[in-house]
Amino acid sequence: MATKKNWHQQHAETLGFGQRLADTVANGMGSWKFIIIQTILVMFWMTLNLVGFVYHWDIYPFILLNLLFSTQAAYAAPIIMMAQNRQNERDRAQAQADYQTNIDAKLEIEALQIKLNTIEVEKLDKIIRMLEDMKKNPGK
Repeated sequence: MATKKNWHQQHAETLGFGQRLADTVANGMGSWKFIIIQTILVMFWMTLNLVGFVYHWDIYPFILLNLLFSTQAAYAAPIIMMAQNRQNERDRAQAQADYQTNIDAKLEIEALQIKLNTIEVEKLDKIIRMLEDMKKNPGK
């Protein structure tokens, strides 16, 4: 039996490789794990270059490290923006799905209201007929 896919699954299926990669990178860069690992690597880089006995490949003020950060930022910013754009698309898709659900629910509620009103009118008509019958035939 095939199950109907929700809008999350439908949207995920439309993403290309680059879009999924951008989402994964943005999720990774926006995590504590990334911040902690990067902090450890920077501290290691600085420590090796400050106390290195043999070779200082990036002496203070760590120009190469600054270049690496600039390069990382140059690539990270557009990747994060792509992920944010897709989040906006997901939000719009969810809002549209919610709107459609609300419309469907409204139509169903209106149909139920009509049905209940019909049942109520039929009951009242039946009660009125019974009362009229009792009036015509008081002994029964």
